[in-house]
Amino acid sequence: MTRVIFMGTPEFACSILQTLLEERYNVVAVVTQPDKKVGRAQTIVYSPVKQLALDNNIPVIQPISIKQEYQEVLDYQPDLIVTCAYGQIVPEIILNTPKYGCVNVHASLLPRLRGGAPIHKSIMYGEKETGVTLMYMAKRMDAGDMLAKRATPIVEDDTVGSLHDRLMGLGSELVKEELPRLLNGELVGIPQNESEATFAYNVSKEEEFVDFTKSQQEIYDHIRSLIPWPVSYGIIKGKKMKFWGVSKGEIKSDSVVSGTVVSFEEKGMKVKAGEGYVYISAMQMEGKSKMSAKDFYNGFGKQLVGEVFATSM
Repeated sequence: MTRVIFMGTPEFACSILQTLLEERYNVVAVVTQPDKKVGRAQTIVYSPVKQLALDNNIPVIQPISIKQEYQEVLDYQPDLIVTCAYGQIVPEIILNTPKYGCVNVHASLLPRLRGGAPIHKSIMYGEKETGVTLMYMAKRMDAGDMLAKRATPIVEDDTVGSLHDRLMGLGSELVKEELPRLLNGELVGIPQNESEATFAYNVSKEEEFVDFTKSQQEIYDHIRSLIPWPVSYGIIKGKKMKFWGVSKGEIKSDSVVSGTVVSFEEKGMKVKAGEGYVYISAMQMEGKSKMSAKDFYNGFGKQLVGEVFATSM
């Protein structure tokens, strides 16, 4: 029976591991990132993949650096390694070991959006379509030969949360339908076109800040690309405001300064955004709880009408 090792860390990767288990693959071990200490109490938190592995009595390997600590993986003598959002570069000694190779489920239509944040960046960059790609792993990040893909449109009201969940389903479908074909020798890797490669590196702290002088569409895409994590923000009256909900308003050529809080309406806090407006339907002021625009207006919000969001951090 084919010995499979799965490598992954976040919730997205859980859907792939769960599919392997449901399809009765012989998952002999799981590799995931080390446990984290969270909060003032420094509570130990397992990765979602580790928890799923433990729930299914699968041995867990957690190297601090898999480039140095790879022997335990090799000791399991895997015939196939499946990865998804593991979070470390896998060394060649591991890549060259399994009979059927190492394959990765990546949340973009490669060669577009290589890197650690393809779902966020697909919305942030204004892509109209994205998907998942099953690929052979290579020494360079997300540069291996492609085996199969599934695509989905990015719709106007998608957030990273809704798109993440849809892509999880596509990833599971991809593994369920295509992995048997790989093991049967029916799939042939197709090299990526390097001239078409784009990159989606992890979201930086600087990228969480919203500049309201950009175009309306860029601002709208920026805010929804970070809902519900890590959540974008603006600075107004010297304080951070996180944006938990957004919709597009009208396009209107007027003299209102970009970033101005114009009013509070049924759709939310109306803010001048480039050549148009956006409505922030839920927000969170620094040090406060998240709340609806209506509740916010009845408290601190009234003081912000006519104020302008800062153009830099």
